[in-house]
Amino acid sequence: MSRIGKQPVIVPKGVEINITGTVFSAKGPKGRISRDLPGEVKINHEEDKIVCSIPENSPKTVRAKFGLVRALVNNMVIGVHTGYTKGLEIVGVGYKAQNQGDSKIQFNVGYSHPVIYEAPAFVTLKVEGNKVYVNGVDKEAVGQTASEIRKIRPPKHYKDGAGIRYLGENVRIKVGKKLAA
Repeated sequence: MSRIGKQPVIVPKGVEINITGTVFSAKGPKGRISRDLPGEVKINHEEDKIVCSIPENSPKTVRAKFGLVRALVNNMVIGVHTGYTKGLEIVGVGYKAQNQGDSKIQFNVGYSHPVIYEAPAFVTLKVEGNKVYVNGVDKEAVGQTASEIRKIRPPKHYKDGAGIRYLGENVRIKVGKKLAA
């Protein structure tokens, strides 16, 4: 049995939970999110907590989904209550980003043309100086959006580490070719 799956999910005040068949939905101060979860794992809402359970002697495929379902439910509850934020940093001479709306950013990162990135629904982008913040209620969507932005110009490992990197990411600068003396 999964140790993570056995733990209850605490529902904070201000978050409404609705379970209809296999669809789990949560509504809170930051927004609303719903997801279709595997039907083998039973989800029970008891007062201020959510408990996931599976039948005794379940096959391995069901036991594998036990912890996953609990983690997905926990991420949804946290997302609608506090939200998720992922930060990116733009490093490089002349590299910059500009807001083009709530979910659109224009990047000038060394290409011959500006790159315009538009975020998916329910994800907002904000530029502050050389930092870009990705906000939303869905942890998966926020992480995927941050990853796609980083792919526009990943950090270089040889010269100066210029590019787009996560906040706090340590980019190791490698030694280039040595000249023979």
